[in-house]
Amino acid sequence: MTYCVGMRLNAGLVFLSDSRTNAGVDQVGTFRKMSVFEIPGERMMVMMTAGNLSISQSIRQLLSEQQNADGHSIWTATSMHEAARLLGDAVRQVHERDAKSLAEFGIEFNVSIIFGGQIKNERCRLFQIYSAGNFIESHDENTYFQIGEAKYGKPIIDRVVTPATSLDDAAKCALISMDSTLRSNVSVGLPLDLLVYETDKLAVTHFVTIDERNQYFQMIRSTWGHQLKRVFEGLDHPVWDAAPEATSNVLHSAQAGSQPVRVAPPANVAMPPLSSAPLQTLTQQFHDGQQ
Repeated sequence: MTYCVGMRLNAGLVFLSDSRTNAGVDQVGTFRKMSVFEIPGERMMVMMTAGNLSISQSIRQLLSEQQNADGHSIWTATSMHEAARLLGDAVRQVHERDAKSLAEFGIEFNVSIIFGGQIKNERCRLFQIYSAGNFIESHDENTYFQIGEAKYGKPIIDRVVTPATSLDDAAKCALISMDSTLRSNVSVGLPLDLLVYETDKLAVTHFVTIDERNQYFQMIRSTWGHQLKRVFEGLDHPVWDAAPEATSNVLHSAQAGSQPVRVAPPANVAMPPLSSAPLQTLTQQFHDGQQ
């Protein structure tokens, strides 16, 4: 498995990918998921992949070589949208060639791609390409895409990143997002590839491969965990059975009357007198809801 995230900001683009691949608990490998297509001063494009590694590698090779009906290739496309269509065409060609054979061996045609960059005289753009070769584009309402094990690293991005976020803050957020994923899922692993692109530079602005010895990532991993614990410990405990006006931390009001759904015991089970609210069975709850 893998985790990749790409962000489109007013200031440029941020891409981050891990390098873990596995085909079982005892077949773990390291393969880089990020590929750069660059003609300095003219275009800079980044592709990150998740899913079946052989499919991803075939798509990358085909994309670097093929031309469309107009004679355009990834190296000569006049817009990022055209480049994304070329990538989608490459996905479909690999599917047409390999999907049936893979299915005969019980292997699903599985690939997800984040693709973004800038071509001269055009703004930065970011796309997500699916296994069918179709794609969507990032807009201000959705400034980022994730592929692979996305759920663990999503909350921090949702809370922090907007189009106005700086490249440094976005890179920091992406690394925190990756750290959360690394801590919660063993199918994602170091080293990481981080690429930061500044708008209109038309060449890679900053790139680093991050391993366990990287000083900044070590700081992120330790400091973020400590700060989370401090924030957690700084939150007040919930207050039970109090009037709402008594404090701002009332979890349950004495007047709320909340009760759990209690399952009625069999008739032959002796029950002591109840001092709590009357027993409510699942059947009673259903009928109450129908009223």
